[in-house]
Amino acid sequence: MTVIDSPAEQRRSRAGRRFGGRSLNEIGLIAAIVVLYVALGSSAAGFLSLDNQLGMLRDAATVGIAAWGVTLVIIAGEIDISIGPAVAFSSVLVAKGAAEWGLGVAGGILLTLLAGLAWGALAGWLRARFDVPSFIATLGVWSALGGLGLYLTDALPVVLPDSGLMTVLGGSVLGIPTPAIIMVVLFFVFAYVARYTAYGRSVYAVGGNAPAARMAGINLAKIRILLFATTGLLSAITGILLAARLGSGNGGAASGLEFDVIAAVVIGGTALAGGRGSMLGTLLGVVFITVIGNGLVLLGVDSFLQNVVRGVIIVVAVLVNVIITKRARATRES
Repeated sequence: MTVIDSPAEQRRSRAGRRFGGRSLNEIGLIAAIVVLYVALGSSAAGFLSLDNQLGMLRDAATVGIAAWGVTLVIIAGEIDISIGPAVAFSSVLVAKGAAEWGLGVAGGILLTLLAGLAWGALAGWLRARFDVPSFIATLGVWSALGGLGLYLTDALPVVLPDSGLMTVLGGSVLGIPTPAIIMVVLFFVFAYVARYTAYGRSVYAVGGNAPAARMAGINLAKIRILLFATTGLLSAITGILLAARLGSGNGGAASGLEFDVIAAVVIGGTALAGGRGSMLGTLLGVVFITVIGNGLVLLGVDSFLQNVVRGVIIVVAVLVNVIITKRARATRES
């Protein structure tokens, strides 16, 4: 005789599955961050100081703003590796526009934002129209923007003109770094979009099963172009904030940022295969990556070894992600 669970029991079962997957990952991250704070607070001089904590907020924004867009990209089963050169080129573009091309600071910012949308949409169009793998499409953007940033500047910084707007963007509001405020505002925007909008649900559907999503009437091409246009825009925003912080545009800035962004997203529990992930998880991943990086610097770890540690963290995070995904799939099938 088949026993049918009551609606209440079914809801509890679904809640239990969510707890066993995504929530478990987030709770584990919170515990890891607490452990890191205790360990570094007792071993790294100045770690708990207010100045260092505000500095970490600023560093977190450099990773976090782009990570919100990359989270949706990976949920959709795609990847974007162009973030680092895109941020560097954006810093060059805003500085060139403001200082050398006669656009002024506002014009330079507008040019940079539009350009970010354009190169992101181009990568999405290549993926959607010609079925070019997103890794290859964004690798092309990575190479092109990296080369352009260095070519336009001869690998030298481009100094920004004096500007009250740039001073605010590179400074703080009520003692809180402006980039951190922008990061938090964008976090809530993207968390809402991912959870409560038809677009967000479509992103999850595309990542879960693209052919089924197409049969359900979801426009895959539109979704993919929007996804990469969004990451292009967020990279441009990050580049503008970086230029404001440094007082110049630099084609060699943000080297390797794409790896920190992807690591934060994966550590946060977003499945590389697509269909699963959350903005809260990514936020915790950003905090984790930022605390690790800051702690390694304060402990005086050699910069080359820092890259080794980051690499190990990425591999371990992917391994844990794969294990959680398999267990969640086994639970759903049982």
